[in-house]
Amino acid sequence: MIDQTSEQAISTRQAVAAPSMGARAWTGFTRFIRTKPLGAIGGLIVLVLLVVALLAPVLSPYDPRSTPAAPWEAPNANYLLGADYVGRDVLSRLIYGARISLYVGMGSVLVGISISFVLGVALTYAGGILDMVAQRIVDALMSLPGLLIALAIMAVVTPSLNTVILAIVIGMIAPVIRTVRSQVLSLKELDYVTAAQAIGAPPWRIVFRHIVPNCFATYLVLATYYLGFAIIIESSLSFLGVGTPPDQPSWGGMLVRAASAHVKSGPWLAIFPGLAIFMVVMGFNLLGDALRDVFDPRLRGR
Repeated sequence: MIDQTSEQAISTRQAVAAPSMGARAWTGFTRFIRTKPLGAIGGLIVLVLLVVALLAPVLSPYDPRSTPAAPWEAPNANYLLGADYVGRDVLSRLIYGARISLYVGMGSVLVGISISFVLGVALTYAGGILDMVAQRIVDALMSLPGLLIALAIMAVVTPSLNTVILAIVIGMIAPVIRTVRSQVLSLKELDYVTAAQAIGAPPWRIVFRHIVPNCFATYLVLATYYLGFAIIIESSLSFLGVGTPPDQPSWGGMLVRAASAHVKSGPWLAIFPGLAIFMVVMGFNLLGDALRDVFDPRLRGR
């Protein structure tokens, strides 16, 4: 009888605890919106980008490669953002362009930031000659802007989305490693890391138990920042004619074609892609700043 009563009490506590976890999550979400309104706006912009990219076939009124309108048709009820110089719907191309921007941004971040993060943590904790050689290579790469490195790579390879991602990844490796290195160097000097070394903890345990979790905020901020950076680089490469192939509706490609076809003839061709790039990059930056303040213990009280 006592056991049954205990089991009922435990199940009751678990039933009460389940909604309380959801309530805590909702409370944290509302607190984030209240304390970080700009970050919430950035998150909303990123969410809209995700929805538009995933539902592009449903949201797009026309095929982005078809020419249903007359060339240079101004925005109207049938073509909300007008048509380009060959009669393609600008709204449809913007919607499908969100897919390219998201693919390039996410691909670059998942590959570039993750590789750079692992290299930065491993090389910095190992130290010695290996770290010194790696930092000299990083110094050499950081002497060149990321866009210039990407241009040099794209000049010798066949333009495609995957080569654009590769060029962006190579351009972001050096600054990410340098940022992660500064964080790891400060963590190596903390008391709990010194204590773990004193009791004979293996290096892999110190790295994965103490170093990596405390660098998570840095990883998150770098990821959100370089998502916007990757979109800018992809748009710049497409604008310069060495990015995505011309048949794919990228935002940078739309800008370069608007510029080459005289902006005065159809200003909407440059306004809307430029506005989309500006809004998305601003959204990622605002979200990254807010997440940094939330996850970095030194900034939580600001």
